[in-house]
Amino acid sequence: MSTSAATVLPQGAGYGVVVGVGFFFAFLMMGISWLQNRFTQFSTKSSEEFNTASRSIKPGLIASGIVSAWTWAATLLQSSTVAHQYGVAGPFWYAAGATVQILMFSILACKTKMNAPRCHTYLEIIYARYGRSAHLVFMFFAFVTNILVGSQLLLGGSAVVTSLTGMNVYAAIFLIPLGVCVYVILGGLRATFLCDYSHTLVLMVIILYFMFTAYTTSDLIGSPSRMYDLLQQAAARRPVSGNKDGSYTTLKSNYGLVFGVIQLCSGSGTVFLDQAYWQRAIASRPTTAVRAYILGGLAWFAIPFGFSTTLGIAAVALTNNPHFPTYPNLPSSADISSGLAAAYAASALLGQSGAVALLIVLFMAVTSCASAELIAVSSLLTFDVYKAYMKPTASPSSLIFVSHVCIGIFGLVMAVFACIWNAAGIDLGWLFLVMGLLIGGAVFPAAFSITWAGQSRAGAIAGCICGLAAGIIAWLVTAQQYFGEITVSSTGREDATLAGNLAAIMTGLIVTVVVSLFKPQNFDWSITREINAKHLETAVSDQETPGSQDAVEDNKTASKLSTSAPKAIDDSGKEGPEASIELPSKEETRTSPPADEDMKADTDLEEHPVKLKRAFVTACVAAFVLTFIMDFLVPIPMFLSHYVFSKGFFTAWAVISFLWVFASTGISVVLPIVETMGFLKKFARVLFKR
Repeated sequence: MSTSAATVLPQGAGYGVVVGVGFFFAFLMMGISWLQNRFTQFSTKSSEEFNTASRSIKPGLIASGIVSAWTWAATLLQSSTVAHQYGVAGPFWYAAGATVQILMFSILACKTKMNAPRCHTYLEIIYARYGRSAHLVFMFFAFVTNILVGSQLLLGGSAVVTSLTGMNVYAAIFLIPLGVCVYVILGGLRATFLCDYSHTLVLMVIILYFMFTAYTTSDLIGSPSRMYDLLQQAAARRPVSGNKDGSYTTLKSNYGLVFGVIQLCSGSGTVFLDQAYWQRAIASRPTTAVRAYILGGLAWFAIPFGFSTTLGIAAVALTNNPHFPTYPNLPSSADISSGLAAAYAASALLGQSGAVALLIVLFMAVTSCASAELIAVSSLLTFDVYKAYMKPTASPSSLIFVSHVCIGIFGLVMAVFACIWNAAGIDLGWLFLVMGLLIGGAVFPAAFSITWAGQSRAGAIAGCICGLAAGIIAWLVTAQQYFGEITVSSTGREDATLAGNLAAIMTGLIVTVVVSLFKPQNFDWSITREINAKHLETAVSDQETPGSQDAVEDNKTASKLSTSAPKAIDDSGKEGPEASIELPSKEETRTSPPADEDMKADTDLEEHPVKLKRAFVTACVAAFVLTFIMDFLVPIPMFLSHYVFSKGFFTAWAVISFLWVFASTGISVVLPIVETMGFLKKFARVLFKR
């Protein structure tokens, strides 16, 4: 296709969304941060608040943040790509294959609260348990994960922005993270949660807009029945290789199943090794971490399932329609692999309004996930590089400064890598399939570091390195044997990437278990429970040291602010006494009195983690049962029976996608408002009394 086939908007629209919307959220965050610092007990001047949101976020907002952080550009674009390639099997396997990791992570979230309740990053756990050598190995995998995820976001997002508006692709790559860096620097982790919520709200509204248009009001489709008929016609013209009867309406899809396995392997690495997901576990309250991740996983399933069952399938159904952007030609495989199936369908269904809606929803997805990656990497660089190796006695103010600098640096780094991929001819589809084999070896060693006392340092390191080596070897050998060459094209094929992903993750598992069983560690979890405990207990005394310059400056600031400070409001909505903004060092101390009963309960759980055993059992049961249902009970019988959907079954399938999106909206949009209603009422009362 020509590069202008889907260009239905002027370049100004691209720049307007990328720059204008980005800085709108930056100014919004500036206002929210000012209100937070002025009227609540949480201050963005505290490194604990900036990097962990004071560990006080409730489950609804955590779930919303999970939905937002796991909704990449690839979630919308690649899910539509596999829908175009494999039919209904693509959206299902994309959603089911990547929901499992969130469900399973609920177990790690609970274990983190039990075994390392005061950590800032998961690499701090690695360092405390295994020492410097393992810390450096896992740091490599952590940064590779974040660089690949961040550059994928920009690569996929810029491709569609360029396709829809004609905006220069390199300008899009560098401008997209600009506004995000600004609002993350202004507000920290809590800022990402608040912006995640607003992004998720817009995302849900636009997904429902596309779904109702395609299945109820569009003259081109208008009903599930009509969509089914168009898919049958498409199968007759362009049968799907590996699908039963070439049908688009069956889960008997050989390559769809292969993609599902790749998704399971790749997604495990991008969740278990991405600090962004650990950061949400760290920011959550101990009593609600499990609930947040289970709800977040179930809510996220609806995003790729509902979106690509609409736009990805619609791109197939409308290919031969004169409204389709590439008509009368078929879209090229390169365009589809770049994630343009959704753009073509949106343009065909709704013209300019569809292109604008997709541009906005894609920008929301890219920026919300990018914000999570930025704050995650800044935490790693601050606590695991700067504080661990450069300045162990760093003050809270210096930690905040380093976090701000690192956000800007990583924003530039992920843009540079996205430019490299684009210049090298590597697209979103290739990166998505290959990523898992590069990081999969560290998945089980990382998970065992917080769940299995028997894993040894040698086992953890060997599992990571051997998994990486096995993944790369299996990947390249398979590409050479199957396709006779090692090129970007051959190494991006399903067979080669499947071999690499499976080899990486399974070798990592086998090696770490075998080596650890040979000489198990029998680790004492009290060591990781003491991470940051000494620092927190001595924070007050350090602040009060007469010779401390930081203390002098903090006391001057406190004196200045306390003259006009209103009542502070905690996260539950309860008013405290007349007080100024708490100073960073005081906010980071365990010895300061809890603000309310919830915080007292949280402190008690930190001291007595055995009380979280019930939550751990709940996490295990829910994660394994839901995984069995999603990845075995529903798809495998339909795969083995070679079932092809009837028109009635396809209609029910479409209805289920609608219901799931509505349920997801309830979890990620309505629940956070319900949970904070008390706080909002108290906040309004204090704000308007002035």
